[in-house]
Amino acid sequence: MTQDRTWRKSSYSNGTPEGECVEVSVARDVLVRDTKDQAGEVLTFSTSAWRAFLEQA
Repeated sequence: MTQDRTWRKSSYSNGTPEGECVEVSVARDVLVRDTKDQAGEVLTFSTSAWRAFLEQA
């Protein structure tokens, strides 16, 4: 599921393996994962919920 997705890392990431960052994949839904644990847990949001989050952030 997550292997077939295109992931984007935050532009605020410092680019080092120690950097604390998340990656986001937007398609029919929005997936969010920890950059350092790409095989770990993934949060799933509807696109409307993600849009509402971004408007409030």
